[in-house]
Amino acid sequence: MSTDTAIHGYSARKDSHLKRLRRVEGQVRGLQRMVEEDQYCIDILTQVSAATKALQSFSLELLDEHLAHCVVQAARRGGTEADEKVREASEAIARLVRS
Repeated sequence: MSTDTAIHGYSARKDSHLKRLRRVEGQVRGLQRMVEEDQYCIDILTQVSAATKALQSFSLELLDEHLAHCVVQAARRGGTEADEKVREASEAIARLVRS
């Protein structure tokens, strides 16, 4: 994971991404409330599924932006940086597929 100060692929949509993440955070807080209030298991699982889908959707969008921006820029420069960015993207895709 890079910690340099370069502009990342998601930077142009940062506000939109933060809004989506806040919505997911609200969903998770709702799950906590449901458990605290002893809600029906299936209702909780339905909400878990919704939160999971929201995070998956966010992940895919972020991955798309990473490929279109970070990986493409590194590929243009070539060399070991390009190889590293492709490897990182491949590993991220593998983690998403396994989750």
